[in-house]
Amino acid sequence: MEETVNDVVAEPPSWAELLGCNNWEGLLDPLDLSLRRFLLLCGDFCQCTYDAFDDDDNSPYAGSSRYGEKSFFHKVKFPSASAYQISSFLYATATLDIPVTPDRETSFIGYVATSASTLPGGRGEIYVVWRGTKTNKEWIDVAHFEPVPASAITPAADPAPNVMDGWLRIYTSSNPNSQSQTLSARDQLRAQILQLQGLYKDENLSIVVTGHSLGAALAVLSAFDLVENVVVPDIPVTAVVFGCPRVGDGAFVERLRTHRNLKILHAKNVLDPIPFYPQGFGYSGAGVEMVVDSRKSPWLRVIPKDLMDFHNLQGMLHVVAGWHGEEGEFEVAVKRSLALVNKSCAFLKDECKIPGSWWVAENRGMMLNEEGDWVLKPPLDDDCPAVPE
Repeated sequence: MEETVNDVVAEPPSWAELLGCNNWEGLLDPLDLSLRRFLLLCGDFCQCTYDAFDDDDNSPYAGSSRYGEKSFFHKVKFPSASAYQISSFLYATATLDIPVTPDRETSFIGYVATSASTLPGGRGEIYVVWRGTKTNKEWIDVAHFEPVPASAITPAADPAPNVMDGWLRIYTSSNPNSQSQTLSARDQLRAQILQLQGLYKDENLSIVVTGHSLGAALAVLSAFDLVENVVVPDIPVTAVVFGCPRVGDGAFVERLRTHRNLKILHAKNVLDPIPFYPQGFGYSGAGVEMVVDSRKSPWLRVIPKDLMDFHNLQGMLHVVAGWHGEEGEFEVAVKRSLALVNKSCAFLKDECKIPGSWWVAENRGMMLNEEGDWVLKPPLDDDCPAVPE
């Protein structure tokens, strides 16, 4: 699974071209090696949010990140853990009309990270990363598919374009009773970007917003919010999304296009049903599409045990690693462990001998304390980075 000679180019695209300054013209078919690596980096950023999320409903820490900001990338085995640092975690609130434990409405949903090598006068990179749906309360919000005006995000637009109610709820709702975060995801993000924009004001700054599934919808919505209300026009903002559902109507898509510094690249599996949700109401897809077909891979099931495996993030990243167009043969161009596909599903064929859904927290989050009792390990905010294995 080594990189192939055919993918080596004499002059790789510039950083601006990778961010879509030319709408990725000439880079998608055949898929440029540098862009392929960039897509895989963004996908790995997204995977971190899933791997760190505590989804054990019996845990008092359910809905939080299992790992602190300092050790986060090392604990989830992120391939480039030493190259990036967490600036802030992001939390989102799912709104319900029934009584629930207040803090369970608000969950860890992503983070803001920067390149650890950012230096004054150099290239400043900010990454905003959103995860997909994990909690039952988020699934309820995601089912609110009716369109609503995005007037809070587009105060200058008259009339305001419509976006899906569920996406907007999760992005803009706050929880004053939460012990983890009382601000909305939107307010947290805006405050972080304003702070970082000031910190790196003398640098060639760029912002990459990425996400999968629900996280992809939040990536498009938040990237639009940033160019509409927060960042100055000369800062490029690029949304790299995976399996993105529809976010808004045609007027919303047209409003997106008015911002010259906003670009959207959507990688999706042709068999994935989620990019077609929701149907009707004038909803429309946004951005440049890079469509891959999981049937090209000799290692993936043509008909998986669970049809939602077509939407699985690691399955998509595996295909991106070996994609050479509809007419080309599947050939892995960037070395990537095949086992990653089955992290949270069983998409690989049985002959690969990789167990399904193998990523679990060590000892299900239990630890042996000084008194000799096994107890749940609390999330740590100041733990030191672990040594990569």
